[in-house]
Amino acid sequence: MVHHRPLLKPALGSEPTAQENGPTIVGDEYSDVNLMNYLGAEKTTVLGNNFSEYRVNCPPRMILDKLEILGYHVISMTGLGQTLVWCLHKAQHDP
Repeated sequence: MVHHRPLLKPALGSEPTAQENGPTIVGDEYSDVNLMNYLGAEKTTVLGNNFSEYRVNCPPRMILDKLEILGYHVISMTGLGQTLVWCLHKAQHDP
């Protein structure tokens, strides 16, 4: 995740592949709170970690559908061990 507001507005989602229906990690502790609320995410801290992350208990396809409504588009997808990661982009429009 990017912790500042660059010209490109990325979003990142991931899910352990062994659990097809979730949880899906949709953000870190610096994520846009309004976006996390829209996704229905809960902020959690896993025992032993020194950071928080936002999770939802639905499959990634539902999250990707919600993000598409807001104008996000999948740029890439990859697997990292037992985790799938999607990188999304939303174009910035000048006010």
